Amino acid sequence: MVRGYVGISIFVWFSFASCYRSLVESIDAGGNTQMDEKNTTLVRPVPWFVKTQDEGSNIISHYAMWHTVPGKYFGLRAEISIWGSPNQIDTQESGASLQIYCQDGGRYNMIEVGFHISPSLYHNRDVHFFTYWTKDSRSAGCYNLQCPGYVPTTGAALVPGQVVTPPSSYGVQDRYVRLSLNKDPNSGDWVVYRHDLETPLFLGYFPIGLCPKMPVIEALTGFVNYFKSTPGPPMGSGHFPNREDSGKKIAYFKHIKKYNSGGHTYDLILFEMKYLVGRPDCYKVSYLAPGLTRGFLFNYGGPSGCIG
Repeated sequence: MVRGYVGISIFVWFSFASCYRSLVESIDAGGNTQMDEKNTTLVRPVPWFVKTQDEGSNIISHYAMWHTVPGKYFGLRAEISIWGSPNQIDTQESGASLQIYCQDGGRYNMIEVGFHISPSLYHNRDVHFFTYWTKDSRSAGCYNLQCPGYVPTTGAALVPGQVVTPPSSYGVQDRYVRLSLNKDPNSGDWVVYRHDLETPLFLGYFPIGLCPKMPVIEALTGFVNYFKSTPGPPMGSGHFPNREDSGKKIAYFKHIKKYNSGGHTYDLILFEMKYLVGRPDCYKVSYLAPGLTRGFLFNYGGPSGCIG
């Protein structure tokens, strides 16, 4: 879906950093792997800061993200809220992810980990944990374990394609998983951990060969993809960021941390971060700001029905 860096077009619009406190419950690790590795209807275009969208493509892709400028960065950690989309159709995909774009000559490789709803890939409308990578900005890339790339650890608490249930319930219950994707200081591989259970759990890794060089761009991204022949699906909870949010209505990334070269976390440096929203009339993102008990966070999302 989603790759050299030329410049960033920023749409100026007014959004709110929501202020809320809530008791949040983590997703249970249980689930079933349900996927059809031979049927992937949507080939994911890339975001604007990597290339101009191909006008000849039959797929529309929109983002609500915060990302870094190109630099020497080593990874991200964040709590990602889990939202379902029970009415999504086969020609639509939606989700949220941590993304690393690695410059390789004049192109960008990309590795990604997160949660999405993709009926064309799994033949259901459940929320799935997923991984994705592309070796350059022009290849179709690879989901989950369809081809050699991401390497899951034995007995991982989340494996690519696994159903994550239950999702958040609007106004009732907030569900999240805390993930990290960072460069291992010893091997150079990009390792994936889950952090919201009793202890951090190693899930797997992307080999160094998929993302070997600096500079990189790091991104925390809400996304939708859909065919031009259909309207867009909801992003996140299906609602815009709102200052009155109780914490159980709007999709978010929170407790956002970055990694240094030694594999240790530190707080964001705000001037390194920029926001990107492809269609602010359809989908929005709030300001990135520190919360009293929630660390650095932002909200994002929007309803279904976007045209073009």
